[in-house]
Amino acid sequence: MSYANIREEELKNKISKDYFWMYDCTKIIGNVDFCVSMLSESSNSELELDHESLFWAEAKKGISDIQKSIVQLILTIGKARTFDKFLPPAFLGAFDSEKIAFIPYSEISEIFYQNDFNWNVTPSNYETKEFKNLLTKVTNLLNSSALLFNYETDSRELNKFIKDNFVVGKFGVTKTQIDKNNFMIIYNKWLGAVKPTIAVNWDIVKKSGIIDGDFFLADLLSQENITLKEKLFVLLKNNYYELDRKINDLGLFNSSKTGFSDNQKAHTQFWLKYERPPKEEYWDYIVERRDLLVPQDVRERKGSFFTPQIWVELSQKYLTDALGVDWQDEYYIWDCAAGTGNLLAGLTNKHNIYASTLDTQDVEVMKDRIQNGANLLEANVFQFDFLNDDFSKLPTDLLNIINDSKKNSKLLIYINPPYAEATSAKTVTGTGKNKSGVSKDHKLNEYFNTKIGSASNEIFALFMAKIYEKTPNAVLGQFSTLKFVQGANFTKFKNFFLAKFLGGFIVPATTFDNVEGSFPIGFTLWDLKEKRKIETINCEIYEKNITCIGVKNFFGVLPLSINKWLVTFYYKKSLQNIGTLSTRGNDFQNQKYIYLATKIDNIVHDTKVKISTINLFPICIYFSVRHCKKATWLNDRDQFLFPNDGWKTDFEFQNDCLTFILFHSQNKISSKVGTNHWIPFTEIELNARKKLESSFMADFISGKIKKENSGEIFEFEEKTKRVKLIFSKEAQIVFDAGKALWIYYHKQPNCNVNASLYDIREYFQGRNDKRMNNKSEDDIYSKLMEDLRESLKILASKIEPKVYEYGFL
Repeated sequence: MSYANIREEELKNKISKDYFWMYDCTKIIGNVDFCVSMLSESSNSELELDHESLFWAEAKKGISDIQKSIVQLILTIGKARTFDKFLPPAFLGAFDSEKIAFIPYSEISEIFYQNDFNWNVTPSNYETKEFKNLLTKVTNLLNSSALLFNYETDSRELNKFIKDNFVVGKFGVTKTQIDKNNFMIIYNKWLGAVKPTIAVNWDIVKKSGIIDGDFFLADLLSQENITLKEKLFVLLKNNYYELDRKINDLGLFNSSKTGFSDNQKAHTQFWLKYERPPKEEYWDYIVERRDLLVPQDVRERKGSFFTPQIWVELSQKYLTDALGVDWQDEYYIWDCAAGTGNLLAGLTNKHNIYASTLDTQDVEVMKDRIQNGANLLEANVFQFDFLNDDFSKLPTDLLNIINDSKKNSKLLIYINPPYAEATSAKTVTGTGKNKSGVSKDHKLNEYFNTKIGSASNEIFALFMAKIYEKTPNAVLGQFSTLKFVQGANFTKFKNFFLAKFLGGFIVPATTFDNVEGSFPIGFTLWDLKEKRKIETINCEIYEKNITCIGVKNFFGVLPLSINKWLVTFYYKKSLQNIGTLSTRGNDFQNQKYIYLATKIDNIVHDTKVKISTINLFPICIYFSVRHCKKATWLNDRDQFLFPNDGWKTDFEFQNDCLTFILFHSQNKISSKVGTNHWIPFTEIELNARKKLESSFMADFISGKIKKENSGEIFEFEEKTKRVKLIFSKEAQIVFDAGKALWIYYHKQPNCNVNASLYDIREYFQGRNDKRMNNKSEDDIYSKLMEDLRESLKILASKIEPKVYEYGFL
């Protein structure tokens, strides 16, 4: 994550929220920019001296010299002798918009007690001799002891470092452990951070049979920068590598040496994050798997790799957690929608891996990658149309595993199938091509339609159904949307697909290449031999910076939808029609289709509901419930539900919803296409130039309009005797902001006295060929609209808890 172009205070707030959300970042410790401590319920100021901090840091906007920032922090602390007033933290450090650094306080503490040092200089003045002397003094210390993390590339390690080390009373730094499942991941990071600083000509070195992976193994299997295992092609000898070792004619060893182009700075900083060496039980395995470290010179073929490597790595961690540390040796792994094998990157036991894809070209690419180091067996990579081909076409070894009652329970189907719909054979990549493994004919669609219903229109559901039917004892690990859990069209599918949920996580769809839309993509694990109906599953939530922000529940069994509730307020008889509501779907992804229009003819999407006095409040509640909470990638598929009856007697809630709908931007009532019944003010209040065409809404609010008699019975019965509405203080603020806007509009020389909110916005903002412009050049109008929007946000936050209280979500 990058925090470019923001102010320092905002940067501190965002770093606090994104990385230190489990801690207290509100303490002010002397003149220190940023302090992290444990959350505490105590507010006793007498305890401040005993307050134990975890991290004191210097903050800089933009990109800065981290070492100079740390020196500035040291001067700040030393000048005020902050350590005499507060308990020192576990770590000092600094951060800017791209990176953050930590150094144990114990490494720095002696500096504060040096003799003959003038601490009374300005810490931010980098030109003083004191600053320069201190920078010289601590540079080597910082290079050898400071842990540096980049938000974009090291976010996962940063979160783990904070979780492991930010513990009160902890001594020493906890580093990431390396084992046989993650050493490939560490190697890939090493390639970017350390390899470029090794002073060798890689083209020449490769001719001798030595690869960059040999330098990585020398690093990995070392302690205090001395390689512990002698039988390697390259050895690390403190600050240089020894390679090309041979016995000369005298029976003595000859060898070549090479060092680092940056005085070993990048190498030191990289290995500060990881525990070396791994447990000795993994040494032989890692050395035997040297073939995995062969450089991959084959570039991605466009449109082939779609699973981001960060999520591939995370999914393999979840597989380890669910199936055990030895799962790669104990399970047979088949990616039956493999594309060019991106999902299989990082796996170690190629004898247990099978990869198939529909596209013959993708098969050739995988085989080409094998020649350049991809960890797959050529015999286990094959063309196969999973949705149409019979299993008799599978390689004999894989077919024997599937048919063997002892082995098939150790089969893992590990896939990222396409998310497109199967109903359009020529546009199977409608949401962006995800994998080259999509059948063109989808014969399975017709076969499974009777078993899983309309879910058979989804390609990933067809994969799931065939996997479930053909490999009923396997484990399924897949990337997909969560439609099959919470989707309204998957009821029949959930009666068919019975399996035990083993765990999973969700991430934003926008982190996947060529996938459009803001919704969650999940990686979920299922034991197919355990037949259980999907009721509720819990997935950990990861943002694009690989930060876990919590857990989300997905419900497989839901009550009736909100649109079933809305149906109870339709009316057929001829009544005064004051507007029309457009509706679509029951989830957040359809939010933009929930709006008001003047006439039914103005609505082009789905259901159209006429509005009159008999259903005005339910319509207002429906609209407000659908709009008071912002649609995000996380709630995109969440379903709105048939509520309980609590809302019926909550008149303040009803009036809040009326206020919300009156002033919301999705209120598209326009006087240009019919009578505007939605002006909530009188001519006198607006100082209007002539009488309004309709005073319906102002009269309704003042209690002058009685309920119409529709001759139909609704669950909700309005009060038979209308009274003046009483609004909450939050609603009244919205009314005040709205009135100020209307009054300003009515001062315009060519105003339309019957103008709606939509008309007023259009007047000041103008429009292009397709839509209304976003901004206005009228500063007064812009300020009035900003005030209205802010007051609506406050009202929305008041309405939102009621949405859950009354069971709408």
